[in-house]
Amino acid sequence: MELAPPAARVRDADGVETEVPPEQVAVGTLFIVRPGEKIPLDGQVARGESDVNQAPITGESVPVEKSIGSEIFAGTINGDGTLEIECTKRAEDSTLASIIRMVGQAQSRRAPSEKWVEKFARIYTPVVMAIAVAILLVQPLLFGVPWSNGLYNALVLLVIACPCALVISTPVSVVASLAAAAKNGVLIKGGVFVEAPAHLKAIAMDKTGTLTEGKPAVVDVVPLSGHDESELLERAAALESQSNHPLARAIVAEANERNIKIPAADEFEIIQGKGATGRIDGKLYWLGSHRYLEERKQETQEVHEQLEAMQQAGRTVVVVGNDTHVCGFITLADTLRPTAADTLLQLRDTGIEHLVMLTGDNQGTADVIASEVGIDEVHAELLPADKVDAVESLVKKYGQVAMIGDGVNDAPALARATLGIAMGAAGSDAAIETADIALMSDDLSKLPWLINHSRHTLAIIRQNIIFSLAVKSLFVVLTFAGFASLWAAIAADMGASLLVIFNGLRLLRSRR
Repeated sequence: MELAPPAARVRDADGVETEVPPEQVAVGTLFIVRPGEKIPLDGQVARGESDVNQAPITGESVPVEKSIGSEIFAGTINGDGTLEIECTKRAEDSTLASIIRMVGQAQSRRAPSEKWVEKFARIYTPVVMAIAVAILLVQPLLFGVPWSNGLYNALVLLVIACPCALVISTPVSVVASLAAAAKNGVLIKGGVFVEAPAHLKAIAMDKTGTLTEGKPAVVDVVPLSGHDESELLERAAALESQSNHPLARAIVAEANERNIKIPAADEFEIIQGKGATGRIDGKLYWLGSHRYLEERKQETQEVHEQLEAMQQAGRTVVVVGNDTHVCGFITLADTLRPTAADTLLQLRDTGIEHLVMLTGDNQGTADVIASEVGIDEVHAELLPADKVDAVESLVKKYGQVAMIGDGVNDAPALARATLGIAMGAAGSDAAIETADIALMSDDLSKLPWLINHSRHTLAIIRQNIIFSLAVKSLFVVLTFAGFASLWAAIAADMGASLLVIFNGLRLLRSRR
């Protein structure tokens, strides 16, 4: 709900702006989004330029430049410019609406064990009825047993053979398992997916937003022209402290971490989609992208080669300069999730045989991340269709394969995998809706817990089924031997039902 703003600022034909609920905005209507605001609806930019943080939709860790004609997604966050957007989709297609549909669909999906019990009961029940009729007729006619005793024994068999405990054992366990997973921040979309994690052999995962935070952090500070690192960070932080851009926040955070005093910047001005300028201690400084450096015509061959090398290594580069020369570069990159490496080790301990990274990033960046966390196989520079092909090859080789992702570009691969797992907190609506399971707090460390929880659920289900059948088999034998009473049969049937219920409810206590 936090992703969807409660109101959209609509502009009518006379230029008058009014705030209305997003549900009342028709396709083709123009709405205004000011700097720093969340975007309420999907649309296309009709006027203005800005950087938009669309990590929840595409998983990109760096904001994307938007100008006239660019596509805009609901739930993303506008940067420093004002945008006038033409609505292209109604609010019914929002993230919240997708989740509601997803929950509704989950109610009709049942676990394999649940389906097996239903099929078994479909055959079991008429067979038991036929045996009861046989006892009623055979004992008096062939063995001279009084008809009242034959009827009594038939009733005993019907009571004890009633499949209540057998039929109820699995759904109670599945519901308890779903509830326990939800308490632990794991949304499993129906009982059909409760058992799947227990059988996984390989896991494929996206990089940005899955193994990494999806947020940039300073990697290197490269001073030039006689400047030092502290001076370069001081100038950059002075300019960036007045911006809400993710790169700006990362630079300011780095300066604060190094205890650098950040001076005030006068005459601060944002150059939309390019950078910013301002005066520090009376001298004009600027910062921006490689493109902005080229526009200022201050790029030398040496600077160009350095920038190209940094960008090929998967780094985002912020250039800092003044009127006379380039002062240096600050490189930023996505940061690895703190628990990623430990989680992958725990996954191997649970029996996962192969761990694969599928990413659209360049090969160099992918290899660095893979080596840090211990990935077995890396596929980089992939389009969505390439990810699907990679998952298909893993399914053919290992059979049971999970795919973990968070962006729209991961959705096809999530659908193709045996089990799709989405990062639910910052993941796109397409990924969440396509996936079978969502990690609602984006905590990768819950994956090993999920696999063990699935195996625990299977063990409980098997215990319940075996116990139910064993009790019934015992009393059938006692009935034929003439030692079972109707009251004992009632007690055994109800007792078995209560015991399998309580055994299934033990799953509610599952903790990390």
